[in-house]
Amino acid sequence: RAAAVQQPAPWDAPAVRGVALQHGICPYYLSQELVRWADVVVADYHYYYDSAAMLYALTQQQGWRVAVLVDEAHNLLERARSMYTAPLSPFELAAARQAATGPVKKALDALHRQWNALGKTVGQAAEDADAPGAPGVLHAGATAPARPIAATPSYQTHATVPPALLGAVQRAVGAMAEAQADQPLPPGDAVLVFYWSLLHFQSLAEQFGPHALFDLQRTATPPRSRSGRARTPATTLCIRNVMPAPHLAARHAAAQATVLFSGTLSPPQFYRDLLGLPPDTAWLDVAAPFAAHQLQVRVAPHISTRWRDREASLAPIADLVAAQYARQPGNYLCFASSFDYLQRVAATLAQRHPQVPQWQQTREMDDASRAAFLARFTEGGQGVGLAVLGGAFAEGVDLPGTRLIGAFIATLGLPQVNAVNDAMQCALDEVMGPGQGYACTYLYPGLRKVVQAAGRVIRTEHDQGVVVLMDDRFQRAEVRALLPQWWQVG
Repeated sequence: RAAAVQQPAPWDAPAVRGVALQHGICPYYLSQELVRWADVVVADYHYYYDSAAMLYALTQQQGWRVAVLVDEAHNLLERARSMYTAPLSPFELAAARQAATGPVKKALDALHRQWNALGKTVGQAAEDADAPGAPGVLHAGATAPARPIAATPSYQTHATVPPALLGAVQRAVGAMAEAQADQPLPPGDAVLVFYWSLLHFQSLAEQFGPHALFDLQRTATPPRSRSGRARTPATTLCIRNVMPAPHLAARHAAAQATVLFSGTLSPPQFYRDLLGLPPDTAWLDVAAPFAAHQLQVRVAPHISTRWRDREASLAPIADLVAAQYARQPGNYLCFASSFDYLQRVAATLAQRHPQVPQWQQTREMDDASRAAFLARFTEGGQGVGLAVLGGAFAEGVDLPGTRLIGAFIATLGLPQVNAVNDAMQCALDEVMGPGQGYACTYLYPGLRKVVQAAGRVIRTEHDQGVVVLMDDRFQRAEVRALLPQWWQVG
């Protein structure tokens, strides 16, 4: 600590890491100790909100009066969900069983038997759901006051964590803890890796309630054995957080004040309820510093980007992009809902309008590739960059002036319709009331991404630009209500 405090401010990650490694200690723990001498701490969400957050623990231990400022607070929801979600991988279990010996091996084998027994029920639950009047099992997307919520050939939810499974988890944790006490395992050991996963799972199982799902998802269908017998498919078990409010409420209560801010926190009640904010939380809607005349917002009602209409939408999207580019040449971003859709739009644009320069976001771009993509947006430049909504170029990108003069958004940004999201929708219907699940699971997150992407166009009080919303559903009142008030949608 004495060496660290001699470093010039700020004590950033490279500085702390350098001092820690010189003394052979963990940089993370040194940074936590340095918090004791700091007035302002800048950190990622999980340092305060995670279940194992040492920063939060220090505030409790030391009785500090802290103020928490949460930037880009719209991201806290998904981040908190991931913090309080605990998947158990069948492959981690297999690796741990292979490496384990003695009582640990015996306990993991018992857990494996319980796991397999549950895995075998996944397909059967889907068959039961197909039976007329089947009790207690619902198709994905259905709504009812009781769970299980969803059953498909590869996915199933339970109302609780089965006691037999939880007992096997607890016995395995106990055996592994005793073995650790006798002979600590090195970092990266397969048994130790699985031990941490089991501890997280056990902790969340003890707090399980309507705010979470316990689900099973088949990850693979293994080949038959040499004898021709069918093997049990690999199944991932997961305590999946749906509503992080119960976990975050204590964090908010421990702070003297919490201020969450973002350009896209609409509607307020959605974030208050899901993030565990008190009912009397104050809401301040700061007017945008921009004027309506700076941004033309147009809807293309002749285009549908629904899954069934994707093929028919390609030519109209390409023609609309090319027409706007011909009318006002410059730099544009065109957002699609997936890489597959992006590539199909790009190919159609190249075929029908080869005169329009274009460049594309690709999967797994590294820092250099992302920098090269953005470098194409020069002052006075001309061309169309195609990107995925919700990806690296849809948020946090600053292209003022003529570096970007317009955006095309060919999607409502709705999350993929699948069994997991449908189960979350049903769980939210139970907690928040019928009909709220769809808005909270699909509509609100989707429109937030749309507004974030459109926000790349106007970055200063002097910018001028255009945003084209390409889907007929942008004409709906419930969708329009989620767009910024200063927009005048034409």
